[in-house]
Amino acid sequence: MEQIKTKKVEVRNLSKIFFQKNSSFEVVKDVSFDVYDGEFLVLLGPGRCGKTVLLNMLIGTETRTSGEIHINGAESGKPSPAMSMVFQKKALLPFKTVMENVELGLKFQKIEKEQRRKICQKYIDLVGLHGFENSYPHELSGGMQQRAGIARAYAVSPDILIMDEPFGALDAQTRYQMEEELLQIWEKERKTIIFVTNNIEEAVYLADRIILLSSCPAHVKAVFPIELPKPRDLFDPEFLRIREQIETQTDLSL
Repeated sequence: MEQIKTKKVEVRNLSKIFFQKNSSFEVVKDVSFDVYDGEFLVLLGPGRCGKTVLLNMLIGTETRTSGEIHINGAESGKPSPAMSMVFQKKALLPFKTVMENVELGLKFQKIEKEQRRKICQKYIDLVGLHGFENSYPHELSGGMQQRAGIARAYAVSPDILIMDEPFGALDAQTRYQMEEELLQIWEKERKTIIFVTNNIEEAVYLADRIILLSSCPAHVKAVFPIELPKPRDLFDPEFLRIREQIETQTDLSL
């Protein structure tokens, strides 16, 4: 008997139009999808197609023109404590150490210092930054800064982790390493992840399921369940077949 999956996020007919003085510009058009408990979902789309606007509507920092968003079964229209975000650009505070950056969310939650330090140390260790707790962002590589950002997002114990092209600015070798490490963390924690990228290979390597978005205005072009076992071999014939299948359906600007 097939196990019933729990829906963590439900998006229905979501649209966003920016209105200007004498014109309007549609960025997201009638997007619908579900995200399931423990799923690693990838939203794949070309640059400037509206992916970040879509994420901002999900986390509640951007109003929607129409449509519905339900988080854990409840209608959502504002920032939800169930979600945590890892940004495209490294978003560490330069005047705070790794530990101080990672504990920011817990400080806002008024968690006592001893307890929050214990929680943060767990995730600092998990992302491979043990020994760098007292380092400042300028003393870290780009990959290490993103590790700290991931630790900060996990530390507040979100139900859903949102990641907006977190590895896009990294060099290829660091990017592959970060993808592998992210999967290892996901396997241990089993948080629901919504990951945005414009890189087909990255999407196939990471995803349980890929939602392919069109060029702007973003709408859902296709959905691809990826059933290859993890970790995945980039040169496996089935991996390459899926990659090519997706590539043939993408917009040219991807």
